[in-house]
Amino acid sequence: MVAIISCNSYSPLAASKWINPTLPTKASTFLTTPKYNSHKHVQCQLQNGQQKGRPFSLKECAISIILAAELITGIPSLDAYAANPPLPDLSVLISGPPIKDPGALLRYALPINNKAVREVQKPLEDISESLKIAGVKALDSVERNVRQASRALKQGKTLIISGLAEAKKDRGAELLDKLEVGMEELQRTVEDRNRDAVAPKQKELLQYIGDVEEDMVDGFPYEVPEEYKNMPLLKGRAAVDMKVKVKDNPNLEECVFRIVLDGYNAPVTAGNFVDLVQRHFYDGMEIRRVDGFVVQTGDPDGPAEGFIDPSTEKTRTIPLEIMVDGEKAPVYEATLEELGLYKAQTKLPFNAFGTMAMAREEFENNSASSQIFWLLKESELTPSNANILDGRYAVFGYVTENEDFLADVKVGDVIESIKLVSGLDNLVNPSYKIAG
Repeated sequence: MVAIISCNSYSPLAASKWINPTLPTKASTFLTTPKYNSHKHVQCQLQNGQQKGRPFSLKECAISIILAAELITGIPSLDAYAANPPLPDLSVLISGPPIKDPGALLRYALPINNKAVREVQKPLEDISESLKIAGVKALDSVERNVRQASRALKQGKTLIISGLAEAKKDRGAELLDKLEVGMEELQRTVEDRNRDAVAPKQKELLQYIGDVEEDMVDGFPYEVPEEYKNMPLLKGRAAVDMKVKVKDNPNLEECVFRIVLDGYNAPVTAGNFVDLVQRHFYDGMEIRRVDGFVVQTGDPDGPAEGFIDPSTEKTRTIPLEIMVDGEKAPVYEATLEELGLYKAQTKLPFNAFGTMAMAREEFENNSASSQIFWLLKESELTPSNANILDGRYAVFGYVTENEDFLADVKVGDVIESIKLVSGLDNLVNPSYKIAG
């Protein structure tokens, strides 16, 4: 089973079936997972009315992951990054603290270049920060956010519509009208000092924004390299629902996690996963690893560490695939560190709780096959796009619903099913239709 960094002494994302036997494998005693109550419980069945949330602070684990990586692999610690901080992202209007919301990360990751729509999006995203202010005082900041977004929409609506794909202009214009009405409703909510109604309305407005931005993408924006173009490819976005049956937990019976897969930035990686989903490869599979940093699965029973392609009777592997922010296509087969891109930012960073990525053998960049993991640790000690995983492992999606409950999943819990709910039309070269 391919493994990834835990609070241990062994190296990051090294294959556990290939682990050096001289290295300890038990988690360190300073692994901690403090929790806070979460209000996210859609489709998650809890008993006794109790709610479980994700770790609020994992500083001990963050420190251990840095130490383990530095001691075993020689990966530079935070000090090295502090001396050479990443360049700011100039392609979008982002400022402030690192973006940890999976929806926001996915919106900013779309391959568009329309400043007008980003100027509407930015203040609406900032409402999340405004709501961190205690009490109704937060509403003063929210009101400024709403006014800024409304002004940007009025001034930039024509430019936004001009940026829509021709076949999607009518739908996009309708969405913008709904957005305009929604912002007026949010303004009245703020004036009524109804703080509790702000976040749900913000979510609705950002959904409109995200849909408009997706309508700006006209076809797939680049050519996949010749050597990979016959692999299963996801040329766009897709979404899956992963239903997990939780064992030995009196408070949580099962949970459905919605995961959005980003084929714009990881077509080979996301395509490989969707193809396996359509084969029902993960259905009935157990969670193989939970260590406070990650939840990991995808290691089939038997001697194989990945998916055996029936057409070749060999393990199907995919190349390491990383989209660098500001570039038009991903880089393949090499980490950003190996390419000397020390200051480069990744389009899909390891910032969100529930970031989804491919596990692989540590020293084999192109060894990923079927094993996947979800990050549990937020990057509290590492600024956006500056943690030790970015640029080394292929992110291809985020858990967007019920991600908090990943913290309650344990080794031995069973994935009852992973079902594709949208995006099948974006899958190219599906091998599941040919064999298996």
